[in-house]
Amino acid sequence: MIVVRGVAYDYPTARVLHQVSFEVAEGAVLALVGPNGAGKTTLLRCMAALDAPAEGRIAIAGLDTQADPRGVHAALGYLPDFYGLYDQLSVAQSLVYAARSRGVAAGEARGAAEAAAGRVQLSDRMDQLAGHLSRGLRQRLAIAQALVHRPRVLLLDEPAAGLDPEARRSLSDLIRRLSGEGMTIVVSSHILAELEDYSTRMLMLREGRIAGGGVVSAHGPAAEAELVAVELAAPREGLAELLSGLGLVPEGLTPSAFRLRLAGGPEAEAGLLARLVAAGLKVRAFVPQRPTLEQTYLDQARAAPDPGEPQP
Repeated sequence: MIVVRGVAYDYPTARVLHQVSFEVAEGAVLALVGPNGAGKTTLLRCMAALDAPAEGRIAIAGLDTQADPRGVHAALGYLPDFYGLYDQLSVAQSLVYAARSRGVAAGEARGAAEAAAGRVQLSDRMDQLAGHLSRGLRQRLAIAQALVHRPRVLLLDEPAAGLDPEARRSLSDLIRRLSGEGMTIVVSSHILAELEDYSTRMLMLREGRIAGGGVVSAHGPAAEAELVAVELAAPREGLAELLSGLGLVPEGLTPSAFRLRLAGGPEAEAGLLARLVAAGLKVRAFVPQRPTLEQTYLDQARAAPDPGEPQP
């Protein structure tokens, strides 16, 4: 759905993107992470066909951002870090205007506005002026404007900045819903906790270069064995022997708890739990311990070369 090949971008005094290449599959939610100044916003603007790279090419839904920028604008929605709203327009007027400016036909604009408002829970605010909305509701309206033409790709730059915990939860729920509908989403942030709930993939930028392994699973390699923590309702004598007889090698074994390494995802987890119960163990807790987004980020950071060192 998104293809970036050899993209470089120059400001008058410095190059801020260096031969950036990656792909994002349809329906993925990509966390674009990295410190401030890493080039995340510049990359998003190039992907949104608002800035032209000095080198390389970008395709969104099969459309080249330089050859067909208008087509790209129709295929994606973009919410910049600093967005603007017309404070004297109502929510309905703002969304109708956004729909028309994005090519929605006049006869369909009102319906598109109502649908977009419904997606972000603003249906009861249609007559309220944008200038009278709270910070969180203004953010919802800005996202609705980016969604009003039903794009296939959504780019969000620091979407949770300044939001309270309840508004951040609403944003997370919205992104998960949109992803479930098949939309491809890229969310840029340097605050990993904002991305934990909904990201499926992660890409790290450092000093304008891709760091680590490129686009990776947001919660560690899918094929890598994960730890499952098991706790029993009461201590069990001979637990080590019982587990050994099942062909299991526990870690951190106590009479009432242990951890097991397991590959295979949810089906393997269900099978393991069934085996333990069938063996007579009274399991009171069975908790897969998947890597967090922060742990994945730190793993990638450790694997990344120093940007100042010569690259092969």
